[in-house]
Amino acid sequence: MEHLELVVLGLLVATAALAVLANAVKVPYPIVLVVGGSVIGLVSGGSGVSLDPDIVLLIFLPPLLYGAAFFTSLRDLRRHVRSIALLSIGVVFVTMIAVALVAHHVIGLGWAESFVLGAIVSPTDAVAPAEILRRLGAPRRLITIVEGENLTNDWTALVLYRFAVAAVVTGSFSLAEAGLRFVVNGVGGLLLGLAVGWCIKQVRSRVDDPPTEITISILSGYAAYLPAEELGLSGVIAAVTVGIYMGWHTPVLTTPIMRIQGTSVWEILQFLVNAVLYLLVGLQLPEVLDGIPGRSVAELVGYGALVAAVVIGVRLAWQFSVPYVDHGPGEAGRRLPAAERLVIGWAGMRGSVSLAAALAVPLETDAGAAFPERDLLIFLAYAVIFATLVGQGLTLGPLIDRLRICDDGEVDREGSQASLQMAQAALARIEELRGEDWTRDDTLERVRGLFEYRRRRFDPEHETDRDGTPYEERTDAYRRLMFELFDAQREALIALRNEGVISDEVRRRLERDLDLEETRIQA
Repeated sequence: MEHLELVVLGLLVATAALAVLANAVKVPYPIVLVVGGSVIGLVSGGSGVSLDPDIVLLIFLPPLLYGAAFFTSLRDLRRHVRSIALLSIGVVFVTMIAVALVAHHVIGLGWAESFVLGAIVSPTDAVAPAEILRRLGAPRRLITIVEGENLTNDWTALVLYRFAVAAVVTGSFSLAEAGLRFVVNGVGGLLLGLAVGWCIKQVRSRVDDPPTEITISILSGYAAYLPAEELGLSGVIAAVTVGIYMGWHTPVLTTPIMRIQGTSVWEILQFLVNAVLYLLVGLQLPEVLDGIPGRSVAELVGYGALVAAVVIGVRLAWQFSVPYVDHGPGEAGRRLPAAERLVIGWAGMRGSVSLAAALAVPLETDAGAAFPERDLLIFLAYAVIFATLVGQGLTLGPLIDRLRICDDGEVDREGSQASLQMAQAALARIEELRGEDWTRDDTLERVRGLFEYRRRRFDPEHETDRDGTPYEERTDAYRRLMFELFDAQREALIALRNEGVISDEVRRRLERDLDLEETRIQA
């Protein structure tokens, strides 16, 4: 127990330190954590932590998938469904076949083991690509396509992986059975996810306690993933489905306090789960290297570079050979420019799911023989993860800058349009409330002036206020003034606490009001 406590504490300390370093050097934290974990593992001669693949697939994956799906736009997924489907299914199949061909003819692996390797390295990481694109300020449509692919391609890859492993272990394979199981696996996971989502919705509609609701939301991914896996269905699809389902219904299901607290908790949880997982991936390097005696370093590096090049090359070739034509409205209906295709092609980093699948390769076949080239498969998977996550992750930012791709402002435009309609709805409700016994005309007029200002601010026909001052300039001045006033109030509040005039309980309550108001102004 003492060793476990030290390991957990060490992981958290290392995670925090490397995350601070990543922020200081302006490098996406997954890259720093993987590299840092590898360095720590090599210097220490081993992490003392063996990464059980079941831990990744059963403990880490459900909350990662649920959280990412929850905060994903269902409308945007529908708009880009063709592009997402082609990436999450088509690219996975083609990558698996290409890697298998190279592994068999160049590296010398058997056909079944080659397809196992292809399935292992075919899915992109569940979180890193979209997270890196988001931090780099890429257009929303690129983030949506990559995020949608990341959420669903694990299903395709893990199903193919299980069939390939079964072929090695049992020595037999049925294409018809595999095709049927593939469809049943996905459709069954979707239906189960919807059923679990409906049940969770019924439970949460009867709960009015933020800590309890947040706990239920954290467990929701497991509630879909674990039963699906036990039934032989896709736990990935089930967890993603329940996440999207709850993300759609939560706005009318929960209270404002619950949403504020829940969002904060999920931001911390997603960061910790991701950060610890990437650190663990890096820490596995000594164990991976120890498992492949009898091969030269040059040979191993060459094989790893070759497989990584195939993985990257197939994805890039796919981007420029398959027409991305979504049959959706507006911007989604046009073909993606070559520059944006290149960015999507380069955002194919591999991660924890690939390593977990590699580590989950059985030790023996049904005949009792050792699984052929198991250690080499694990090393090649790690090499692809390292090459794509570090190599592509570090160069994705410069590539976006070189191609002059930036945020297209879609989110801001939609936000302004929605704010305008919200202000108009508030003004209409004010007029409806005139004459009510509990309303006062002077109060209604003051509030009406506030929402009239908001309406004019977001109305594209009114770029300036009545006195000719641009709304943007007036808004900046208002924010600066409010921040000064917040600082003054906070200083007074702390002084009252220090003088013993108020208790810490009163200070925290008033401080929370200030924090909420300042957060609203910042947003």
